[in-house]
Amino acid sequence: MKSGKQRRAEIKHARLQRRSRREQALARVLARTARPGHGAARCDAARLAPANSCGLPEFVRRGYYEDQPFRCKDCGAACVWTAASQKWWYEVMQGGIETRAVRCTACRARERARKAQARRVQQEGSRARAIRPAENKNRGNSNALPDATN
Repeated sequence: MKSGKQRRAEIKHARLQRRSRREQALARVLARTARPGHGAARCDAARLAPANSCGLPEFVRRGYYEDQPFRCKDCGAACVWTAASQKWWYEVMQGGIETRAVRCTACRARERARKAQARRVQQEGSRARAIRPAENKNRGNSNALPDATN
């Protein structure tokens, strides 16, 4: 019978072997990919955020990002999510590999402003609730009813 320490070491070793095999398979896939043309940017799969998905996204299998046309979900304008923007989102900002652009630049700015305003209102409400009990405490007995003899 093995000790817990030995079993943990075996598990760690098996994980490292699986990771190595995945990285080798990814390197083979990337070596076979075509070169990107105009409106494309190379994909560095090592810089992507870790994901628990069943397979690799198309841009990783292809080896490069391509400009993707889409319609803004708010205003309906036809837009393009550029390859450079995709590279920034996935590799620099570590965005999820299943995410896609859904709003144009103007609608994204409006949505950020709306969320910031909602956050400010929520925080002001939290501060007001935190101040009220302190005010009641300073007035004396907060459970006492006001005098009705006026």
